[in-house]
Amino acid sequence: MNAAELILNADGSIYHLNLLPEDIAPTVILVGDPGRVSKVSNFFDTIDVIKQKREFITHTGWFNKKRITVISTGIGTDNIDIVVNELDALVNVDLETRIPKENLNSLNLIRIGTSGSIHPEAFVDEIVVSGLAVGTDALGMYYEHQSIEHNLLPAWSYLTKRHHFDLSGFPEPYKEGITLTCPGFYGPQGRVIRAKLAYDIPIDELHKIEIDGLPFMNLEMESSAIFLFAEMLGHKAISFNNILAERIHGKFSSQSGKSMERLIHATLKWITSID
Repeated sequence: MNAAELILNADGSIYHLNLLPEDIAPTVILVGDPGRVSKVSNFFDTIDVIKQKREFITHTGWFNKKRITVISTGIGTDNIDIVVNELDALVNVDLETRIPKENLNSLNLIRIGTSGSIHPEAFVDEIVVSGLAVGTDALGMYYEHQSIEHNLLPAWSYLTKRHHFDLSGFPEPYKEGITLTCPGFYGPQGRVIRAKLAYDIPIDELHKIEIDGLPFMNLEMESSAIFLFAEMLGHKAISFNNILAERIHGKFSSQSGKSMERLIHATLKWITSID
């Protein structure tokens, strides 16, 4: 690939993330909010990499003898397209020759994000694991992939699933369901401020639909793309969602900071138990 396809900075780091291969660990925590990076790395025993370019902040360090990277992706699947492609290039492409390596590496991609529930039994401050994720953005149209087909979904959407990580040792209770990944926060998630919607999004009814025994549980903006690239590029991915809003009941968390901190710490403790 040429210099206009895989762009590098003057120091040899990859273009958007501003990272060198040695800057990242095999386990990467993805957070949307740049401010959440330090909330994760505050739990680290030591930090040996701190870098930033645009909204992409990276801290790499050690937690309980395990090296972990946390990166802010910003909001949306378009940013996931940048972040995961560049992370993959860092571990699977020789940046000097721009040629993919013969022996490929697999990353653990672990999203810690916020979300709104669309299930009557998924409450604020609870944890939802995305067992499946449905992408309603256009990203899946640009890549060749093995999307799971289902007759309940529109042809233009794509259905992806998490890696089968062992969650038996996860230290907090959680619920697992289908995540609807949306290309916007307002209209695409059925919110109306002043701009009128072209059609109704039946968020009150989606929880009645099940695929592989899982109900639609929540709305957010990144998980389907993370799962999509993990499947295409040979990585492992999972998404943990901190429920801040109950869309059906019209409630919003009053202690989101505490519940997010609890999710971060639980995830870090669980990470030390996985390969």
